[in-house]
Amino acid sequence: MGKSSKDKRDLYYRKAKEEGYRARSAYKLLQLNEEFHFLDNEKNLKKVVDLCAAPGSWSQVLSRKMFTEAQDVPTAEKKLIAVDLQPMSPIDNVITLQADITHPKTLAKILDIFGNEKADFVCSDGAPDVTGLHDLDEYFQQQLIMSALQLTTCILKPNGTFVAKIFRGRDIDMLYSQLGYLFDRVVCAKPRSSRGTSLEAFIVCLGYNPPNNWSPKLDINKSIEEFFSSCSMNQLSISDNDQKLPKWKDGERDIAEFMSCGGLQSFDSDATYHYDDEILSNLKDKVSLDPVQSPTNPPYKKALEMKRNGKLTRAV
Repeated sequence: MGKSSKDKRDLYYRKAKEEGYRARSAYKLLQLNEEFHFLDNEKNLKKVVDLCAAPGSWSQVLSRKMFTEAQDVPTAEKKLIAVDLQPMSPIDNVITLQADITHPKTLAKILDIFGNEKADFVCSDGAPDVTGLHDLDEYFQQQLIMSALQLTTCILKPNGTFVAKIFRGRDIDMLYSQLGYLFDRVVCAKPRSSRGTSLEAFIVCLGYNPPNNWSPKLDINKSIEEFFSSCSMNQLSISDNDQKLPKWKDGERDIAEFMSCGGLQSFDSDATYHYDDEILSNLKDKVSLDPVQSPTNPPYKKALEMKRNGKLTRAV
């Protein structure tokens, strides 16, 4: 997060830099935890995976909760893994993997680090590069969630928790139905730090409880449908004798619980605050703050290097 006039408009943006978080999204996870308490000391988290983790704000929250604030579980027993295709700068107590979450080798690496033990908690704050075409963006996001869910089913222990970002669209209830086959409770939550004008929300899946006769196995050559073909959540499996999808029937559609997180005492992410407001009286020096972590490998890095070397000039 660099310097900009956003410091005056978005309190979460500035607060993140003051408290050492790499992105304002850290408060989304914190506010979700205020409601569901999945990171509290009582949970005794030992094995945690943060998928699509870059730039690392959620990993920072998890690290503080597991290693700085928690006292019950010995540190040697705890493992926190952050996975992303993009490179990440180091974070205290976090093992970073630059890997593809859909590849079986990533699963093998995680299980190897965990000593073949399962995870207590898996989360994903990943999102595709949005196009502005809402239907397309929602489709890409759901595919990303299903990819994260594939890996999650292979590493999450029974009664574990899965949290992921979603885009609420008209067909989001289909995702609720699918997740309902694998978890005891599915809740759609909107943290106060998430802008109300955004379709973004978070699905909180509590109590991992897959079918007894289902053994998930990640295979790079299998589609998502094939992966879940032996699980009862697969509503659209194609039989061997009939290569056509079964006729669609209009039935009852699942509706997940919806709740807001963060409380009215939290800052409003859609509001505009000025330095003379009373609400800012508890903030630190009212000056522009440096970013907590500069971009590791930004797409404009090559252009900056070319400009410094005089190889990038404006066309005359």
